[in-house]
Amino acid sequence: MNKFNVSLDKILTEQLFASLVVVLGSILLYSAINFIFKKSEKRLDSKLFSGKRSKTYLKLTKSIIRNLFIIITILIILDIYGVDVNSALTGVGIAGVILGFALQDWFKDIIRGGSIITDNYFSVGDVIKYHDSIGKVLVIGLKSTRIQDLDNDNIITIANRNIEEVEIISHVLLVNVPMSYELPLSKAEATIDHIMEAIKKLEHVEDCIYTGVYNLNDSSVSYRLKISVDPLNRLKTRKIILRTVLDVMEKNGIQVPYNQLDIHNK
Repeated sequence: MNKFNVSLDKILTEQLFASLVVVLGSILLYSAINFIFKKSEKRLDSKLFSGKRSKTYLKLTKSIIRNLFIIITILIILDIYGVDVNSALTGVGIAGVILGFALQDWFKDIIRGGSIITDNYFSVGDVIKYHDSIGKVLVIGLKSTRIQDLDNDNIITIANRNIEEVEIISHVLLVNVPMSYELPLSKAEATIDHIMEAIKKLEHVEDCIYTGVYNLNDSSVSYRLKISVDPLNRLKTRKIILRTVLDVMEKNGIQVPYNQLDIHNK
């Protein structure tokens, strides 16, 4: 009995040692691969928008490799402890049919994650809108996409199955400048020229075009500007643009019109 206990302790010790070797080996191998991925990402960063899709593929591949490393390491450790891996995989296959109904959302996320890449919905580095949040895409994974809110730097995780609810933010920002009906068209458009000159000098503004009279409102005429803005700085730049519009109008002696109510006495 004593010899049996010694043999059992020896086997358990050997199994534990082998398991540690496998885990450490996996960690070292994955760290080496991860280092190569990071070097590749740094090279792509210098290419700006030209490397965005490549960067997305890189991050997705990294996510897949990480999951494969975890699964393979677990299977090897199970084999070390005498578990029949082939039978376990067969059992998992049978159980998978049963669990499939319970894991429908999980499968939808993975399928949608592939669609985001192959159909080029968006890439890492793009700016997207999800519900009320606008953020930069940080990671596109198998199950979810992470973005950083541009307004408060919060990290938001979006399930990939909700891709239809995502909007891609373009470079175009439309701004309507309201002016009074009493203001002659020539003076209004001369002021618009001054506003455009001031806006073009702003940081993160790529271009500014006057597209003409946009709308005839109840108490004002709207003149539309089409401005190209870096999406990453869209929210901050929009606030500065509106302030610039007010500043130029004030310098030209033009007030922003407001709704007025006329009362007629009989």
